[in-house]
Amino acid sequence: MNFEVISGKVVNDVISNNYQDIVDIVEQTYLAYQAGNAHNPDSYFLRFEKKPEARIIALPAYIDDAVKISGMKWISSFPKNIQQGIPRASAVLILNDLETGYPFACLESSIISASRTSASAVSAAYHLNGKQKKVVNLGVIGTGLIARYIIAFFAGCGWEIENLHLFDANESYAEQFKARIQKDFPQLKNTEIMIAASADALIQQSSIVTFATSAGEPHIANLAAFSHNPIVLHVSLRDLDPKVILASYNVFDDVEHCMKANTSAHLTEQLVGNRDFVTGTLADILAGTEALKRDKPVVFSPFGMGILDLAVGYKVYSEAVQSESTTQIDEFFYDMNRV
Repeated sequence: MNFEVISGKVVNDVISNNYQDIVDIVEQTYLAYQAGNAHNPDSYFLRFEKKPEARIIALPAYIDDAVKISGMKWISSFPKNIQQGIPRASAVLILNDLETGYPFACLESSIISASRTSASAVSAAYHLNGKQKKVVNLGVIGTGLIARYIIAFFAGCGWEIENLHLFDANESYAEQFKARIQKDFPQLKNTEIMIAASADALIQQSSIVTFATSAGEPHIANLAAFSHNPIVLHVSLRDLDPKVILASYNVFDDVEHCMKANTSAHLTEQLVGNRDFVTGTLADILAGTEALKRDKPVVFSPFGMGILDLAVGYKVYSEAVQSESTTQIDEFFYDMNRV
């Protein structure tokens, strides 16, 4: 019985050659979940008394659809890492055989996690944007790793972006991000990249706005900034004040998951005592059972589902095995004749 280890370099190579395939896999997985063929229990949080800002999260899940796989992502978030010049998040993904339960692969998963998050956001943008891969003004608030992957998926899936507006509370991060985007994405050579003076100014200028911050509580409350009814990809989940949520159509990946951990949606539910502000899920839109008007802002809030990590991870695993890019661990399972 083989056990394979797949490095971040291999993961990156597979992802960067398969952007649209990854978006398609994410959409298929949402539909499998809606049909009851994928299961995503609550995430489990490990917190630290002396590091209240840090956490490690376990996301177990399984899929019993066209893809048959089980497993778990184990992802840490240590925000102070940024001060040391290393990414906030690190992760591994374990894939288990659905029949025997045996784990058969371990993958570096911060890239998989960023990719499935980005694919989810770009899928929502496409379907909420009238199935057009074109945007005049795309805004990005928060210029870290997740934002870079979101831009990679927009570019890799062939979007035309006329203007890209950036904002970060740390202006030097925004400047560094702009330089890296110009270097890494030749597809965007005709895109004008600008740094906004404030988050509100960026929102007012952008028809699609992405939040990819490390905010722990709402900091965006100016309803006037949303008067042009933008599409809001609320990837970081805690940026928007409840009054913005209440003034918008609200689409989720999974409603129950998003009503936890003091997300903006969870705070809104606590404030009003109901979920009347919930419009539906991205799966509803993919399946054609929900069609949205555009007379209010549309907010997509994806909590991040373990089933997406499994589906994307299995794609990476399959490609890596085919190209012989894995590291096989001999005798990982030992003494298999035990009774």
